[in-house]
Amino acid sequence: MPAAVTASSEAEPGSHIERWRARLIAQGTDGAHADALEERLRVQVDALVAAGLDSDEAFLIALRRIAVADEATREYARAAFGALMAAPAADIGSAAAPESAGALRSAVTEFRVMLACAAAAAVAIKVPTLFGLDLDGDSGSFYARNLSLFVLPFLAMYFVWARGLSRKGMAGLAAMFVAAAAFANAYPLEPGGSTEILLAIHLPIALWLAVGVAHAGGAWRADVRRMEYVRFTGEWLVTYALIALGGGVLVALTVGVFGAIGIDVEVFISEWAIPCGAMGAVIVAAWLVETRRNLVSGMAPMLARVFTPLFAVMLVALLAGVIGTRGFIDIEREVLILFDLLLVLVLALLLYGISSRDPLAEPGLFDWIQVVLVGCALGVDVFALLNIASRLTEYGFSANRTAALGLNLILLVNLTWSVFLQSRFLRRRSDFAPVERWQMRYLPVYALWAAIVVVAFPPLFGFA
Repeated sequence: MPAAVTASSEAEPGSHIERWRARLIAQGTDGAHADALEERLRVQVDALVAAGLDSDEAFLIALRRIAVADEATREYARAAFGALMAAPAADIGSAAAPESAGALRSAVTEFRVMLACAAAAAVAIKVPTLFGLDLDGDSGSFYARNLSLFVLPFLAMYFVWARGLSRKGMAGLAAMFVAAAAFANAYPLEPGGSTEILLAIHLPIALWLAVGVAHAGGAWRADVRRMEYVRFTGEWLVTYALIALGGGVLVALTVGVFGAIGIDVEVFISEWAIPCGAMGAVIVAAWLVETRRNLVSGMAPMLARVFTPLFAVMLVALLAGVIGTRGFIDIEREVLILFDLLLVLVLALLLYGISSRDPLAEPGLFDWIQVVLVGCALGVDVFALLNIASRLTEYGFSANRTAALGLNLILLVNLTWSVFLQSRFLRRRSDFAPVERWQMRYLPVYALWAAIVVVAFPPLFGFA
């Protein structure tokens, strides 16, 4: 019996599971252990199918989760994923939904679509120069407001093509980007003012979650689709960072080599290669994650497991410092941004740690470290809120302080309930599913708050 899941007329997950089990038994897996793994795998598949995935996709996702804790399954998964990715798309998945997930597109066609979207994003960043708006000139305010609008619409277009989205869904997604462009450019914002900076920070967040609708093929309400987008985001960040590092080395070598022969290419590099490459790389990184997941699917969870304990230690030290200084700290705009950035990074580690975890695995050391991380982050959040409240009492409301207050209150709710749910899991009073559900269903709250900051804050605070 072949190790891989081959394309066949059978679309039922049962046939895949039977092949997987036979492979495990052939490799010497104990029958009782195989029974336990099979039960976990079937629970995963049933839950994914109930959420709207087809049987093949549900099996692959469930297999990947089980493979985290089982070496034999991991070997089988490598073969299974490889065979399915290499098989003709029309032979994979349900024939009843040929339009979904780009099932009828070939890999070559998908590459061409990706390349077209990447090229469009690279060109878009230079279009404003036709109207006298230069990256190196006095147009920093314009680019700060619109940077995400030069690339995220094209990323959404790639996902719309690859995943499939209804006309109603495409119209709604287009309306979001049009509205974002209108609010970013119609407001008479003071260049370099607080409301402009807040808009520049929050607009990409709101639009990134909007792109998630396209990534989910319109099925954004399904928790499993949101979880897949969280995984994609983590793997995309790692891939983009690697591309950026490679690009930095290439730029340095190019400048050095051409400088050695007396040709100055710094203007071309700074005005064309870097901005165009940075925009196009967003699409390329997304394509690599979607079509070559084996390149980064092991690295992103590994990084989460490395940095989670490091951040936990740092937050413990920070809380000790806060207690030692009795909490006296001068929280101005820069400090508030630093605190919020720290808490957002902790949240990102928490989300990706949850998304890459086998939900049926028993509580382990990493789960305890996550609880310490979240508990300390909660303490830092409370400390920040107390200082923000003190500042508000003394100086009144400003755009920065109000934005920080709102974000920290949102984080307070999320972190508090996360500690409660994870503590119940560690004490074996519930399974891991409530932890996953809470995080996935709370994601729209962040998008809503980002949209409020973009739309409501400029007029509320006089566009200053």
